Amino acid sequence: MSSPAGGLKLGVLAWNQFTDWPSLRDVGVLVDELGYDSLWTWDHLYPIVGDPEGPMFEGYMTLAAWATLTKRVTLGLMVGANTFRNPALVAKMATTLDHISGGRAYLGIGGAWFEAEHTAFGIPFGGSPGERLRWFDEAVELMRGMLHDHRTSARGTFYQARDVVNNPRPLQERLPILIGGSGERKTLNTVAKYADAWNTGGGIERVQQKEEVLRRWCEEVGRDESEIERTLQGGSVVIRDTVEEAQKAGEAIAQQNGLDGFNGPAETPEMTAERLLPQIELGFHHVYFDVPAPYDRETLERLISDVKPLLERAIAKPTA
Repeated sequence: MSSPAGGLKLGVLAWNQFTDWPSLRDVGVLVDELGYDSLWTWDHLYPIVGDPEGPMFEGYMTLAAWATLTKRVTLGLMVGANTFRNPALVAKMATTLDHISGGRAYLGIGGAWFEAEHTAFGIPFGGSPGERLRWFDEAVELMRGMLHDHRTSARGTFYQARDVVNNPRPLQERLPILIGGSGERKTLNTVAKYADAWNTGGGIERVQQKEEVLRRWCEEVGRDESEIERTLQGGSVVIRDTVEEAQKAGEAIAQQNGLDGFNGPAETPEMTAERLLPQIELGFHHVYFDVPAPYDRETLERLISDVKPLLERAIAKPTA
């Protein structure tokens, strides 16, 4: 097959848990300097790996700080918890981030899943995943209207925005909404209707199945599926010359995050490229990697210097 239009993009999701601010600040700057295309962080109020009462920085404040310190990398939450904030406010926050960053913002959003942090912070969680996804569908439609229309209102029953105006407009002509999630009955329907980008993960069989469902939803709602950017979760990988060296380096990550052992992929560059190539050939041309603290500089460097060229060469080869 030929190289994808626009080329392969790599990103980093820097975990905002079990770290200090200078380290989280500096890894964002490093990601930008190394030439990554995107920089993400979580939208959680409690850690989701290890002890949930450990240290955790808030997502949007982190993005705003990174926006002033970086020059070219795009910025977003992977992904925002819809339950945390009024969606009209989220559209306003994403617009502000777009201005702070000079037009580099994504609005990442999902239905939310971590009940413990909702209970602790007193945030409504809904009675079921289905209820949260009904809220979510309403919310994303309102966000789309806020970002792209002069005036909009909430059409549903949960959100009550009326003739809300988002002024100033985003710098980007179409500030992208990225939806994370793979639920086949509701989430992928919302993706087909409103999203500019979609995030999922897993092995090739799972990703291929979800891709087929999304295409069916796009056909049903009358959407051109090629308008939706596909992004892929590439794992919390550690890269070294041998698996044994990578596993040893991963132990420091496990220790800082309060884990018994490192359970992310410990790989050589060739192994990482081989693992991801089937999904990339399917059309997932934007891959991001989870990077926990302590942020492993060698992995960050080698994903760009070693793994990316391997993937680019592979997808540039013509098929028989």
